[in-house]
Amino acid sequence: MYEILEKEVLAPDIKRIKVRAPLIAQKTRPGNFIILRVNDKGERIPLTIADYEENTGIISLVFQEIGYTTKLLGSLNKGEYIEDIVGPLGQHIDVEGYDKVVLLGGGSGTALLYPKVKAFYEAGSEVIAITGARTKNLIFLEDELKEASDRLYVATDDGSYGHHGFVTDILDDILEEEKVDLVMAIGPVPMMKAIVDMTEKEDIKTIVSLNSLMVDGTGMCGACRVTVGGETKFTCVDGPAFDGHEVDFDELMSRINFYEEEEELLQDEKEVN
Repeated sequence: MYEILEKEVLAPDIKRIKVRAPLIAQKTRPGNFIILRVNDKGERIPLTIADYEENTGIISLVFQEIGYTTKLLGSLNKGEYIEDIVGPLGQHIDVEGYDKVVLLGGGSGTALLYPKVKAFYEAGSEVIAITGARTKNLIFLEDELKEASDRLYVATDDGSYGHHGFVTDILDDILEEEKVDLVMAIGPVPMMKAIVDMTEKEDIKTIVSLNSLMVDGTGMCGACRVTVGGETKFTCVDGPAFDGHEVDFDELMSRINFYEEEEELLQDEKEVN
């Protein structure tokens, strides 16, 4: 059982919780994630480790309440417990050796963006962070991103804050003016695909962090398989970060929406009961 030490609402439907998990905190590196069950009858869901403190043994999890399980997790309060957490899982990201990097996060992907921004910054890279959302009140972790980067740009679809438009607009301007060694994109699949299309033309190394469906998190079930460079990879053990220019995004989008109907049925069932 893992106790929730803190709970904070970052934006509508987006929450951050801090949990004491010493063994996980000691082993975590940027890019790792965990899989948790809220209770003993719950489904297993993956969440990126948004931050970790080796000295205190505390990990931070940021999540958006979209499906039944994330809403159930969001209903828990400080002092309550999560049934189990497994991790750290996945491959960590190599942050050494880059002079200038641009990291982009869209929507809830900003939660996944922060630990990478922080890691590249601490490794000595010049870090340009770009975050975007539909509107101003959906922007979160702005202060944290600003502190852990050399420059931070914000975009909103409706123009209520920062740049009126998309994160890709800002990236396009930067690539026209500056030499960039690496671009990393985290967020909705269409956003990542658009960024990959842009950087491929400029031959800039690009990493994407994929959010495939997962079940066991150890590569045994095959649910999170993706095609990268014409080969089958498993997001849970080979990723979640991959070379964006090698990812089959059309296949990824098809698989992400595979259980949409079942999720809606579960939501309806719980509301009735």
